[in-house]
Amino acid sequence: MTQALEGIRVLDFTQMMLGPYGTQMLADLGADVIKVERPAGEWERGLEMMGDLVAGESAAFLAMNRNKRSVALDLKDPAARAALLRLAETCDVVVENFRPGVLDRLGLGYDDVRAVRPDIVYCSGSGWGQNTPFAREGRPGQDLLIQAMSGLAAATGRRGDPPTPAGTAIVDHATALTLANGVLAALVARERHGVGQRVEVDLYSTAIAMQCQEISAFLNQDEAYERSEEGIGQAWLSAPFGVYEARDGWVALAMAPLDVVAAVVGDPSLADLDPWAERDEVKRLLEGHLRREPAAHWVRELGAAGLWAARVRTTQEAVAELQEQGSDLLVTTDGPDGTPISLIGCPVTLSETPWQLRLPPPRVGEHTAEVLREVLTDDEVARLTTTATTTGERTPTHG
Repeated sequence: MTQALEGIRVLDFTQMMLGPYGTQMLADLGADVIKVERPAGEWERGLEMMGDLVAGESAAFLAMNRNKRSVALDLKDPAARAALLRLAETCDVVVENFRPGVLDRLGLGYDDVRAVRPDIVYCSGSGWGQNTPFAREGRPGQDLLIQAMSGLAAATGRRGDPPTPAGTAIVDHATALTLANGVLAALVARERHGVGQRVEVDLYSTAIAMQCQEISAFLNQDEAYERSEEGIGQAWLSAPFGVYEARDGWVALAMAPLDVVAAVVGDPSLADLDPWAERDEVKRLLEGHLRREPAAHWVRELGAAGLWAARVRTTQEAVAELQEQGSDLLVTTDGPDGTPISLIGCPVTLSETPWQLRLPPPRVGEHTAEVLREVLTDDEVARLTTTATTTGERTPTHG
């Protein structure tokens, strides 16, 4: 079956989530993604999730590296550099998320690749951008730090609580999708206008862009930002938007006019409160009512009144439902030791060129000889595969 990106070839130098999740999206949609790792493997292969690994590999790595071929080379070896430039000649896209300047110093930067492939789409992901003050300071670019610096963490929770980061790496994930989007736009531009170009994305810019509604509000309305005492779902919105305790759990309530809510819970006084100026009082009063009945009761009653409500579930509950439904969002493939592993599938549905699970997450360097033989002689391949070392720092170098 034909895939949307069939025929597109990507040289992927990325690690952690920002890069690998973005390149996995390209791979899922049909691109031939060649993952370049040091001989010791990408750092995230050893990142323990909940204190453990899956058959010697991190669940995080396995989640973001299917449909790729792994090539393990020492980037400081001049022969490896030459081989990678030969590969780059055959590629449409190069993606990297090292700290700014690292690949330039190794002779694999944008200008180096453009010299052998003038129409290359060369995408750089980073924490703070390529030439910003924070980037020049060499600050580490990592999701939690970006949530802290961008205001995201400080915008979550109750006024008296500490700043609260999200329960997953939301900035990494959003930036990975932005990366894939930027690469696809550049590929369309090359097809339409005949130009290659450099694409840049960074965690900090994405985190700011994720707050476009809130920032637009305070820039244009001259209104100071402050979280509510009771923890309205978003600090910028009026009550009753938020999460409320029911008798046996929690209920999320989104777009809901107070007069309609008041009628559902049988308390006309709610309708007389100002949903912005008195949002904390609204939340306290409404929560008192919702504690009387189970969550399912309120979801049913609020929904019948045309209001947007849902029960708050754990991730385990959500996944269990997907399993019961036989959802395409859950896929099974071979793990590092050959036993089956379960992964989350691609969330994009294309009617004519759907995504496919073609390859399981690769072992370190599993495809080195296979890929290099596409551009080198057998003797050159033998030299590179026998001289690769296993040295290298065990800390992430993107930023």
